[in-house]
Amino acid sequence: MDNAAFAAPVPRALATEAVHAGREDLAELGVHAPPLDLSTTYPSFDAAAEAERIDAFALTGARPEGPPVYGRLDNPTTARFETALARLEGAEAAVAFASGMAALTAVLLVRASMGLRHVVAVRPLYGCSDHLLETGLLGTEVTWTDPAGIADAIRPDTGLVMVETPANPTLAEVDIEALRHACGSVPLLVDNTFATPVLQRPIRHGARIVLHSATKYLGGHGDVMGGVVACDEEFAGRLRQVRFATGGVLHPMAGYLLLRGLSTLPVRVRAASASAADLACRLAADPRIARVHYPRIGGAMVSFEVYGDPHRVIAGVRLITPAVSLGSVDSLIQHPASISHRIVAEGDRRSAGVSDRLLRLSVGLEDVEDLWRDLAEALSAQPVRTRTGAAWQTRPVGL
Repeated sequence: MDNAAFAAPVPRALATEAVHAGREDLAELGVHAPPLDLSTTYPSFDAAAEAERIDAFALTGARPEGPPVYGRLDNPTTARFETALARLEGAEAAVAFASGMAALTAVLLVRASMGLRHVVAVRPLYGCSDHLLETGLLGTEVTWTDPAGIADAIRPDTGLVMVETPANPTLAEVDIEALRHACGSVPLLVDNTFATPVLQRPIRHGARIVLHSATKYLGGHGDVMGGVVACDEEFAGRLRQVRFATGGVLHPMAGYLLLRGLSTLPVRVRAASASAADLACRLAADPRIARVHYPRIGGAMVSFEVYGDPHRVIAGVRLITPAVSLGSVDSLIQHPASISHRIVAEGDRRSAGVSDRLLRLSVGLEDVEDLWRDLAEALSAQPVRTRTGAAWQTRPVGL
């Protein structure tokens, strides 16, 4: 595949890139929708030329010029998604994987292969990301710190600083530019799954690596799993080599669905964010709610703590789906301490702000009045804090 065919001629707005990036050659091909290439292998009658291309890939990890060699090395449909996501994030390149965890694994393996096995990380992270770092399954060692302690936590063998902002599930935010300065020469990885490039482009603020669970907002319909890393071309080459060696490839059908999902990403994120902001305000005014978490940059995620039993809320919703994951067109709610962050030690969960009464709501595209009616009915069994003397009991609100 000729990578030059995907080059954008002039800078374009995000909404335009979401619709057209990775598709610039379609008219020349005589098609309107991107083709889906399901081939696992590709014919070649020149074995010597193939050997040269394989040698070149082994040396640099660059995408092979011309037709792919094998589906584990590259795929034209997946490449379109990678090109589009890189442009949305303002990166030189992107490399897609079978899941967000496969993408993070590849990043850690690249740094470990260079003898840089130490990671500095800020909690909270997605529960499985936390688990992967904490258990050292890949031979890595992690130092947990708050943003202010990053510079002091860095060692000569530190290969990565990792943050998630807004964080899962508390929606805590960090100053990416400030963190970049604290990192020095160590690459900063930002998990941008919650914000998406619609709300935040970490590379513009100094991050070197941007991670997405593409399963969430990038796909947007709850029917595809994938992960992707946006970065510079040098690091992308190393990621492709790890992907080829370990086999964590994104299936072409998933690449096709993710590319399609990107075309509506700005519209979906902005619409869901408007409803989420509305619900956050209503929850903050509700005497059954102890605290609301909603990020300054906005977004479609809301977390809130109830005074009563959070499991009753989960059991009480009818329109909202009680399920893991997020970022779909329909709204989802879950109890992080029981599910997404259950794998994190209880003390570490609580110190990161993941209380046992915290609920995480992924707001979809339903009408906000219908969503509020469903939430209000599910909350109806919760205790209500009433006046004590002349003043309301305090209920901190993170708006």
